[in-house]
Amino acid sequence: MALSSSPTLPTSVTAATPTAAVAHIKAIRGFNRFYTQRIGVLAPYLGSEFSLTEVRVLYELAHRDQPTATELGRDLSLDAGYLSRILRRFESQGWLARVPSPADARQSLLKLTEAGHKVFAPLQQQSRDEAAALLAPLAPEDQHKVVSAMGTVQRLLAGADDAAATRTVVLRDPQPGDMGWVVQQHGEIYAREYGWNSEFEALVADIAGKYLKNHRPDCEKCWIAELDGERVGAVFVVRKSATVAQLRMLILTPGARGLGLGGRLSDECIAFARAKGYKKMVLWTNSCLAAARAIYAKRGFELVKSEPYQGFGHALVGETWELKL
Repeated sequence: MALSSSPTLPTSVTAATPTAAVAHIKAIRGFNRFYTQRIGVLAPYLGSEFSLTEVRVLYELAHRDQPTATELGRDLSLDAGYLSRILRRFESQGWLARVPSPADARQSLLKLTEAGHKVFAPLQQQSRDEAAALLAPLAPEDQHKVVSAMGTVQRLLAGADDAAATRTVVLRDPQPGDMGWVVQQHGEIYAREYGWNSEFEALVADIAGKYLKNHRPDCEKCWIAELDGERVGAVFVVRKSATVAQLRMLILTPGARGLGLGGRLSDECIAFARAKGYKKMVLWTNSCLAAARAIYAKRGFELVKSEPYQGFGHALVGETWELKL
């Protein structure tokens, strides 16, 4: 029946009137074609046996703390049956483990196994390398323009309800001046929040100086975290031995806390260490640093040594934590 033969249409089939200009729609479609070609979405993803969706599921499993299949399906907008087939495949390969949820017996908590992390680590590193290669030809100021523009697009299209989720987070390599900022933040934050004296700032300055002088890019790395274009955090992976990596100087400014950045920085360290073939990661912290200790514990680090000492103007308890990679 022709539409003109009916005076009204049922609400359920009435099409919404487009409000975007035709030129703007063409521009969006043109950008989509350009960008998907530039980042290689139409080619085999990262040259691997995995589809783009499978790699995204692996990413979420590697970076979340035991999600359920329901949570993954909801957040990734995946059909339940399709996601179930992906998870069954991962499980059959020994990459995925399930444990009953203590909150709901009908749900299972999902976690990548050690084998799963080893499969994902090189994919994550390759993805980072390709993103770096995309930006490398641009001058630093143009790189910032690109990242800022992407943040604007994401924020505007997401809408007000997702405003917090669309804040622009960038993890980048250190630039001139960053090491001084790392030392300053450690000195100021630990003095203000824990009353530590200048001995601690001197220790951090010594570590940062040695990193600059002796940095081995083939097996060591530093990440500087930016939030909406401002430095808010840092973390380091350094070589302790041929098989042992050390996580050092994880720091977040107060305004960046509660956004998951501490966990994300730690995850980057773990993934880098696995990709470089380290067998173990160690770190030294203090018993009073509850937030940092919680981050490490969630990622499988185990406390292996605890020792009282006098330092930074206080009686403290130093702790050594280890993670088998």
